[in-house]
Amino acid sequence: MSTLQNDLYLRALLREPTERTPIWMMRQAGRYLPEYRAVRQQAGDFMALCKNAELACEVTLQPLRRFPLDAAILFSDILTIPDAMGLGLYFEAGEGPKFERPVRDIKAIEKLGVPDPEQELGYVMNAVRTIRHELHGKVPLIGFSGSPWTLATYMVEGGSTKNFSLVKKMMFAEPQAMHLLLDKLAQSVTSYLNAQIAAGAQAVMIFDTWGGVLSPRDYREFSLRYMQQIVDGLTREADGRRVPVTLFTKNGGAWLADMAATGVDALGVDWTTDLADARSRVEDKVALQGNMDPSMLYASPQRIEEEVATILASYGHGHGHIFNLGHGIHPEVDPEHAGAFIEAVHKLSPAYHR
Repeated sequence: MSTLQNDLYLRALLREPTERTPIWMMRQAGRYLPEYRAVRQQAGDFMALCKNAELACEVTLQPLRRFPLDAAILFSDILTIPDAMGLGLYFEAGEGPKFERPVRDIKAIEKLGVPDPEQELGYVMNAVRTIRHELHGKVPLIGFSGSPWTLATYMVEGGSTKNFSLVKKMMFAEPQAMHLLLDKLAQSVTSYLNAQIAAGAQAVMIFDTWGGVLSPRDYREFSLRYMQQIVDGLTREADGRRVPVTLFTKNGGAWLADMAATGVDALGVDWTTDLADARSRVEDKVALQGNMDPSMLYASPQRIEEEVATILASYGHGHGHIFNLGHGIHPEVDPEHAGAFIEAVHKLSPAYHR
C-alpha cells in the first residue's frame, strides 16, 4: 500500500497537530455534481451504481478532482446490510428506499442471517479495493455503515418514516424482538466494517441517522449500547497505522459525553449543537467533526465564509477538529458554493493551529 501524501484527516481524528483544519463533506459524491448525475444515468439505477466497483470508484473520486478535500468516502448506501439480509431493497422515485419484505415480528428476525461481507457484500469490498488503488495515496479513504438502530428503523418500517410508529411499537411492546434484531445488526456491522478495513478503508464512520428520535433512556438502551458493541469489535490498526472510528448521531448533542465514553476517536456534531459546547462536554477526549448547516451552502460565498469563520472560532484553537457539514450536502447546491466553503476553511483555519 502506498504512503499517504495527505494524512491531515487521520491526524486530526487522533487529535495530533495539523497545520490547518481538514475538510470533507458528507455526501460529497452525489447529486449536486453534474458529473455524478451522468454516471448515475449510465449505471441505470442507484444500487446498480453501488454494485459496480469501477463506477462507484469514479463517483467517489469526482469531488476530489473538483475540490481540495482531505478525504474520500466510499460511495455506497447505509442499507446494503439489510439488502444483503434478503429484504429486497428498491428505490421509488421521489420516495427514497423501500423494502419488499419488512421485518415486523420475532419469527422474521430469527430467520435473518448475518451476511458474509466478502460474499453477499463482496461488491462493497471490491469498490473499497478499487478506490483505494485509484487514490494512489492522495488522501485517506473512509468506510462507513449505518448504526444498528438506524438500519432497524428502515427494516421494520419498510422504508422512510416520519413518526417511527412501527419500530417504536416493536421497541416498547416487544423489546426482546428488537434486541435480537439489533444484536444481529451489530454483529453484521462489525464484520462489514472490519472487512472494509481489511480491503483498504483507513478510517470508518457509523451513521446513527435516527438515534435522535429516541428518549435519553431509549437511546442508551437501543442505539448507543449496540454502537458500543461494534466499537469493541472493530479492527483498530491496519497498514501499521491506527484506524480511527467516528460515531455520528444526528440530533445527538445531548449524548456527546456518553458517545465519547465508548472509546471512539471522534464524534460527528450536527448544526443544532455549538462546537464550543460539544468540545467542553467531551473534555477534549475525542476529535469533533462538523458542523455547518448544509443549507448554508445556498447562501452567497461571502456569507459562507462568515459562517466558516464563526464555526472555527466556536471550536477555538488547537487540534482535533475536522470541518464538515452537519449532515449531507443538499442535491440542489451549486458546486461553486461548495468550492467557496472548502476554500474558506483552507484560508481561515491555519490561524487556529499556530
